[in-house]
Amino acid sequence: MIFRQLFDKESSTYTYLIADKNTREAMLIDPVIEQLDGYLRLLNELELQLILAVDTHTHADHITALGKLRDATGCAAYVGAQSQASCASGTFSDGQILSVGALRITALYTPGHTDDSYSFLLQHNNQQYVFTGDTLLIRGSGRTDFQNGSARDQYHSLFNKLLTLDDNTWVYPGHDYKGWMKSTISEERDNNPRLQVRDINEYSELMGSLNLPNPKMMDVAVPANKACGNH
Repeated sequence: MIFRQLFDKESSTYTYLIADKNTREAMLIDPVIEQLDGYLRLLNELELQLILAVDTHTHADHITALGKLRDATGCAAYVGAQSQASCASGTFSDGQILSVGALRITALYTPGHTDDSYSFLLQHNNQQYVFTGDTLLIRGSGRTDFQNGSARDQYHSLFNKLLTLDDNTWVYPGHDYKGWMKSTISEERDNNPRLQVRDINEYSELMGSLNLPNPKMMDVAVPANKACGNH
């Protein structure tokens, strides 16, 4: 497997490149439009064919590169079935397998941050990797106060889905604002302050008390991302 964690400094977004080193087929998770040239250069340098680009959810803090990547490479651009992005090539739903060469990536529906939030689970050489978007962050979790978010839905996504994965599963989030790059399920279970709650009611109260400002790009990014970034 070929794997790269890429970073957009402006939005603190992580984009992930996953590729089969034998077939040279590749996918990108959560690509950012400003980084398009960099993605295309890296694909060319590594001699990879991009066959799939996906978003974990409809982002409010940056514009996706799904549409531009599809135009440039002919790849498929997929979003979650609950998304309102009719521009996509197709959608994925809970439990669906996405194939990239011999690699199999499972879509996990993990709503709460938004109502179209997904994570992606990959197992390779006896190691699991989960790409959690904004559902589970390193020592945090995604806000739940807009885009049909729900703290109660997120509680179920966290405690009944993601935290049931193997303890040593590597956690790769959609963002990090401190420069932390990865974690594990057991590390987050033990040390993430958002996960030290007694029950769903306490989690809902915690998330409801954050009073965060809206992302500065929200009014631009959400409509653009429903058009796959072709705004």
